Amino acid sequence: MGTGYELLLPSGVLDYFTVIEVEQSPRSIIIDLEERDLSQDERQGHRLYSKGFYPSADIHDFPVRGKSLILRVRRRRWQDMDTGDPFMRDWDLVAQGTRLTAEFAAFLKALP
Repeated sequence: MGTGYELLLPSGVLDYFTVIEVEQSPRSIIIDLEERDLSQDERQGHRLYSKGFYPSADIHDFPVRGKSLILRVRRRRWQDMDTGDPFMRDWDLVAQGTRLTAEFAAFLKALP
């Protein structure tokens, strides 16, 4: 997309997601991200087929210039053809039990 919004994203996000759209309002910036397809290396040892996308989820990150920054993430759904089990990438962008990026949650936790 090349708009510069990529600079606002947590490290490594663009390895797995594509920026689809950026929305701005007086109070927020929403960056829509869509998970990329699996690479050949990630498919290694699995017979997977795509089942579309999960519903999008909003993840809050550090505010920018007084606006909330929301990452609206659409994750892909895959199913293992041999086991019938769902398959997902293992990534740690979100702090466990929250809707915050791991970096933002750690920052908030450190506040007095």
